[in-house]
Amino acid sequence: MAPAADREGYWGPPTSTLEWCEENYAVSYYIAEFWNTVSNLIFILPPIYGAIQTYKDGLEKRYLAAYLCLTAVGLGSWCFHMTLKYEMQLLDELPMIYSCCVFVYCLYECFKHKNTVNYPLLFLLITYSFVVSIVYLNLKEPVFHQVMYGTLVSIIVLRSVYIVLWVYPWLRGLGYTSLTVFLMGFFLWNVDNIFCDKLRALREKMPPVVGAVTQFHAWWHILTGLGSYLHILL
Repeated sequence: MAPAADREGYWGPPTSTLEWCEENYAVSYYIAEFWNTVSNLIFILPPIYGAIQTYKDGLEKRYLAAYLCLTAVGLGSWCFHMTLKYEMQLLDELPMIYSCCVFVYCLYECFKHKNTVNYPLLFLLITYSFVVSIVYLNLKEPVFHQVMYGTLVSIIVLRSVYIVLWVYPWLRGLGYTSLTVFLMGFFLWNVDNIFCDKLRALREKMPPVVGAVTQFHAWWHILTGLGSYLHILL
C-alpha cells in the first residue's frame, strides 16, 4: 500500500522496483516525484555544454562520449522519477553502468600520446556492461545494480586518486572537489533512505517550499551530477 502522503497521478500506479522518499504527485499531477525529477537538470544542461565545447575544441571522441553518457543518465532519471514505471527505471539505471564504463575507459587512456583505441579495455568494458544488463533484466534486484555500479565507481575513484597523487598533482584541487561533492551526495542518498519516515513526518509540519529542502534524493542528483561533471573536466 502506498504511504498516506502519496497521491494518484497521470502515470498511474508505480511499477518500478524502487520508490524514493519523495511523496508521489504532491506537487504536480503529471510528475510523480517533482523534485527528484527537476533536479536531473544538473545531469543534462552542463554536460550538453561540455559536449559542445569538446566538439568545438576538437578533443577526442571519448570525452564527447563521457558528456553525452552523463546527459543520457539525466534524461533516463528524469523519465524514471517522473513516471515511476519499471521501463523508465531501466532507462535510468542501465545508463549509469554504461556511463561509468566510459569514465573508466577515459581514465585508463589519459596517458596515451596518439589518437588510438584500446580494444582490449573496450572489449572488457562492453562485456561487463552486457553481462550486468542481462543479469539485471532477469534478476530485477536493485541491490545487484547498486553493487555493480559501486564497483565501477570504486575503480574510478582509485584511478583518479592515483592520477592526482602521483601523475598530475596540480589537479588535486579539482580531483578532491569532485570526490567530496560526490561523497556528500552519497551521504544524503543514505540519509534519505534510512530516515524516510521521519523526513516525511517533518515535511508535513513545514511549508512546501521549505520542505523541499529535505528532499535529499534530489540533492543526491544535484551533488553527484556536479561531481560527475567536474570529474570529466579532470
